[in-house]
Order: sequence, then C-alpha cells, then structure tokens
Amino acid sequence: MSSNLKDPDLISVQEVRSKVEEAYAAWQRYRTFSQEQVDGIVERVAAAARSHARRLAELAVEETGYGNVADKLAKNLLCCDVLPRAMRGLKTVGVLRELPEQKMVEIGVPMGVVAAILPTTNPTSTAIYKTLISLKAGNGIVLSPHPRAKACTCETAAVLQQAALAAGAPEGLVQCIYNSTLDATNALMKHPRTSVILSTGGSGIVRAAYSSGKPAFGVGPGNVPVLLDRSAQLEEAVAKVVEGKSFDYGTVCSSEQCIVAEHDLREPILAALKTRKAFVCDARQTEALARLLLTPNFTVNPDCVGQAAPKIARMAGIQAPADTSVLVVEIQGVGKQHPLSAEKLSPVLSLYFVADFAAALDACEALLRFGGLGHTAVIHASDDTRIREFALRMPAFRVLANTSAPQGSTGITTNVFPAMTLGCGAVAGNITSDNVGPLNLINIKRLAYMTRKAEDAFESREFSEISGPIDRHAVVAAVERYLAKRDLDQPPAMTTAVVDRFLESKRGGSTTAPASPPSAVSGTPAAEPLPIVDFVCEDDVRRAVAQSKKIYVGPASIITPSARDLALHHDVLVMTDQKKAMRKSTSE
Repeated sequence: MSSNLKDPDLISVQEVRSKVEEAYAAWQRYRTFSQEQVDGIVERVAAAARSHARRLAELAVEETGYGNVADKLAKNLLCCDVLPRAMRGLKTVGVLRELPEQKMVEIGVPMGVVAAILPTTNPTSTAIYKTLISLKAGNGIVLSPHPRAKACTCETAAVLQQAALAAGAPEGLVQCIYNSTLDATNALMKHPRTSVILSTGGSGIVRAAYSSGKPAFGVGPGNVPVLLDRSAQLEEAVAKVVEGKSFDYGTVCSSEQCIVAEHDLREPILAALKTRKAFVCDARQTEALARLLLTPNFTVNPDCVGQAAPKIARMAGIQAPADTSVLVVEIQGVGKQHPLSAEKLSPVLSLYFVADFAAALDACEALLRFGGLGHTAVIHASDDTRIREFALRMPAFRVLANTSAPQGSTGITTNVFPAMTLGCGAVAGNITSDNVGPLNLINIKRLAYMTRKAEDAFESREFSEISGPIDRHAVVAAVERYLAKRDLDQPPAMTTAVVDRFLESKRGGSTTAPASPPSAVSGTPAAEPLPIVDFVCEDDVRRAVAQSKKIYVGPASIITPSARDLALHHDVLVMTDQKKAMRKSTSE
C-alpha cells in the first residue's frame, strides 16, 4: 500500500481492493479442493476459535461496551462448536447427490469471494460464523468490521486466518479490513471480484447491500412477540422469557420484546416476573424509559444498547436493585403512539394484556408488523392446537414453542440451523427466510440425462399447437408407402381407421386400445387362433403393463416407434407364427 496515502477513506478503499484481489486469487486454488480437504480446514479453524472463545468474548465487551462476557462466550461457542457439528457430513462441493431414478446428478459450485459485513453487537461470534460457513461452501471471505468493533473483529480474523493456513488453505483466503470505514464497506460490496454479500447490521447497511448490484443476504429487525397462553406452565414460561430477554443484555435481534397475555393472567405473570428479579415499572418510570430508549423517529438510543438493566434504570432516573435482570413496562397498545412496543435492543421487556386468545393473536401480529416482519415469534403453551394456530398466523419465519427466543432462534435449544444471520423472507425484503448456512453460499449445477421424447412430455390438448398441425392425409400416405415397401397388403379403409385412432390419441381424445376382440389383450394364449391387434400405440403398451397382460401382433400390425421402444423393456408384445417375417420387416 502506498505510503503517500493520508486520507483514511482512501487508505481503507485501497486496502479493500488489495485484499479482495488476494482473496480471489486464493479462491482460484481453493475452488479445486475436495470435500475432504474443505472439511479438514473447517474443523481446524473451528478448533482454533474454540480455544480462543473466552478471550475473544472479553475483547468484544471491552471494546464495544455491549453485553457481557458469559453470554458473548456462549455466542462464540454457538458458532465454533454447535455450528461445525451441524455442518459435519454436509456435502457442499463436487457431487452432492445422484438421483438415478430421475437420471440427474447435482453438483455443488462455490460462489467465490464473500463480503462479510459485521455488526458491533456480535463482532466476534459473527466473524467466526461467517468465516466457517463461507469456507465450508468452498468460498473465500473478506471481513468488514464495524468501526467501533474493529480491534476484536480483526483479532478474531487473525486467529481464523492462522488456523486456515496451518490446515492447508491457500494464503489470503480469509481476509479482514483493518482500516474499516463506510467507504471501505461500500467499496467491498461493489468490488468486481465480490460474488455475494453477507450483511449484518442496521437497516442502512442492509439496504446498501441490496442496492449494490450483487447477490446479498441481509436481515431485518426483530420485534419479537411472546404469547403466554393460559395452557402454559406460567412460572416456567416466564423464567424462559427472562432468560432470553437478559441474554447478552438484549443485543440479539431475536430477543423477546413484548409478552402478550390475557387479562386474567396479569397478576400471576407479574408475580412470576418479580420472582425472577424483574423490576416492574410504574407509569411515570415507563414514560421515562420511553424517552430514554427511543428517539422520535423510533431508532434505538445507542447509549442504551446492550447495557445491564440496573445501568439503564439509573440513566432513566429509576432506583432499581443492583441484581435486576430486566426492566418491565406495561403498554396499552401497539404502534407509534406506544413507543415501547418497538424493538429495544436492551433488557427492557414490555407487557400487553388483552381480552382473549383471538386478541392475543392480533396483538402479536401487530407487533411483528410494527418492526419485526418475518423474523421471530414465540408462544408458550401446552395446547398444541393453539401452538399450530399461532404458527400458521404469524408473519414470522422462526416460530418457537416453549423456549427462550435468542437461544431457540439461533439453534442452541432447537434444531433450526445454527446461525447468526436469520433471514426474514420476502415479506421483509430479504432474499431468504433461512437461518443462513453454507448451502445458501453455493450454486447447484444439475447434470440431466434425456428420459423421454419431447412429444411424450405433454398431455394437454394444446400440444398440437406446440408441435404444429398434423396433416392426416400425409400420415395415411406415409403408412401406405411403408406397407407397400414391405409387400404387405392392407385395405385402405383399415389404414385410414388406424391412423385416425392414432391421431385422436395424440390430440388427447380417447386413449382406449384399438377395437379388437377381447382375446387380443390376454393374460394367457387362448387354445383357438388368436385375433391380432392391427395397431399398437404407446398408451396400449402402458395399459398392458399396468394390467400384466400381453398384446398379440402379426406382420401387418402397425406399431408406433415409441410403443416398440417401451414394449422392449417390458416384454409385452407377442408375435404370431409369422414372427420371423415380422422381425425381418422391423429390422429393415
């Protein structure tokens, strides 16, 4: 890099250009690696991340001031312990699977260089996660840290880089931007060598990713509703809500935001919350928190993100015990008139009481539509009918039952794919509703062998419009020439009748076998002479196969080419005494 560069933005943009080129060059070699080689590198990188997981968690809290070390450690371990185990045995490069019945082969093709945009709330865990899924998919990666978390992110990247190199990865496959700026991030997303973007952060950076002109995986906010049904074990359910809401001080987008329950459950729920060291605010305290947490345009006050509940209480002028787990505020509705019904990214939990289950469903849907479309919704209940009704109704793509939301949505307590990027689907403007994994970062090539002729692919009467009109007289003339060439005499009327039946079957008309005495298609030969079928089409053969019967033909019988091909595989046609003549004519 030139020492003449002084401007931080120019320096960062030049760094991006250099590192993307390096990652691309390394990927040109890595794309030829076998599945075994790829898996060996992934395992080695994951092991290195595990050995440094606590240290990296401490660095993240120290640099950003968000969350706490214990929960940051849990998120790191989700990405370097749970995630690698979920990916073991997963085929991502080369032949993925063979489908002999369909005569198809599926082949995994890496995308190239992944541009990974990282957040300040989860700077180390997301770096581990995005690197591992990119490597598993056969890709290179360039990490772009949040400017307020670049030290801990770059240290994480260094651990991953060294482990990848030691495992045999090409040098430069894992890169990190040390001089991260907004200009650098935009340059990374738009670089010609960038193949796909994994963007985690605020709505602005996600929109930038989608407008970059590159394939992009961005996610939306999560205003997660929690329905506490009357069939739930309330004390257990409330304990899980508090555990989820307090996890890393609310920095996970899938953290619980609002409990919704029926009015007559109010007192039991409040009592259970207090048992779990929740501080229930009065009306004045609730108003003070609303002013503190959210700006007039409903963005979250960054000074409150990921802070402990007692600290937020002090900032709002509230005297709360030092061991307070969450701050609880009761709201009277959802929307702009009720600011605390929005996402809060802190251990502040709303309560909203309604008349009945139907109203609870309405309220939960309203919360999602107010700022969490497509993300996550939770229900605590023992009535599975209500759980299913909730799941079908909610416009969320992770519907969790009887678990804490952050742990359930990311795959710690459920069997959803372990992930830190949770797609919100088309309803939220996202390309996917998946928990994003390595299969989202590959393309699938399909090798397909011919299995049928074009004319056999259609059943519609409109096929004749595709294949063009059939000239009946030309077909009759062709059949007569064929018969004459082989010295086979057949009355013209019979030839015409056979051709008409054939054309009718192609037009989607009657598909019954040509008129013939009942013994023409039979399970066993009759003792007396057998009548011979004068015409056999493919449908006649299919019917005979389905009924386990034979079709008896003679030298004058007309057999369509597709019928003959199919019959050869099923031993359906039975030749009469003139079979030598028939064989002679068909082989000419």
